[in-house]
Amino acid sequence: MKAIDFRYDLLPLKDKLFRLALRITLDSAEAEDITQDTLLRVWGRREELAGLQSIEAYCLTVCRNLALDRSQKREAANLSIEEARLDAPDPALRADEQLERDERLRRVHELFNRLPSAQRTAMQLRDIEGKSYREVADIMGITEENVKVTLFRARQAIRKQYEKIDNYGL
Repeated sequence: MKAIDFRYDLLPLKDKLFRLALRITLDSAEAEDITQDTLLRVWGRREELAGLQSIEAYCLTVCRNLALDRSQKREAANLSIEEARLDAPDPALRADEQLERDERLRRVHELFNRLPSAQRTAMQLRDIEGKSYREVADIMGITEENVKVTLFRARQAIRKQYEKIDNYGL
């Protein structure tokens, strides 16, 4: 493999690294620091990593490990993430439909953030980043079967909690 170039190989990964760190730490400032630390660590070891098959998988693994270390130190697993800004209103929806849609998205976001760290990470990588089961398994250091089980449990937990809220207003 060719030598690692910061601008073309590492910099394009910053958004993915940030999203992964944010899902683990639930703190945007901490996620920014983790993203920066990840890029610096990988850049510092660029000569050793020139033979890697996937620099992206390696970066995501480093980011995940840093985020887990920091979240454990700060016990950030129970902190809630700041409300994300919703996209511009859909002109095809009436105001009440838009409000209902925004409320559903807020609820799902809230339920997602309550998941255990491993489940949040797996869902972030697979469902949001679009990684394959193999890639998620490599990044998380678990088997593909464990990834599938973790994703199933995470999705099931969100679905059950959402239905409970939706049906009973709790």
